[in-house]
Amino acid sequence: MEKITEGVEKMKIAAGDSPKKNRIQVSNTKKPLFFYVNLAKKYMKQYNEVELSALGMAIATVVTVAEILKNSGFAVEKKILTYTADIKDENRPRPVQKVKMEILLGKTANFDELMAAAAAERELAAGDGEEWEMVGNS
Repeated sequence: MEKITEGVEKMKIAAGDSPKKNRIQVSNTKKPLFFYVNLAKKYMKQYNEVELSALGMAIATVVTVAEILKNSGFAVEKKILTYTADIKDENRPRPVQKVKMEILLGKTANFDELMAAAAAERELAAGDGEEWEMVGNS
């Protein structure tokens, strides 16, 4: 009996944990696609991995974000989970079941080099714009 009680107490502690800091809940209507791509890069830089999460119609967006990161060499896929979640709706007496997907991505070995190259490109592009203005004013 003690083992069962111990197990239940551990489950309660795990269930009460704070939400993951490296989780991004993706919506297909609230933000543009590359907002999530850039945010995922920032989270991977900070936490070495990122968890993308989506419900229902936003699953297509989360898959697209993951594929962009993988195809551009920034991320590797670690885990994919799909399941149904009970979502409470104020207008309905019972919870509604929605499909949920979570994709865990980790940094690639050359993630830092790719990020440095992208930053250098942005600086170069910003510098070119300033030079162009100076040439145009003379």
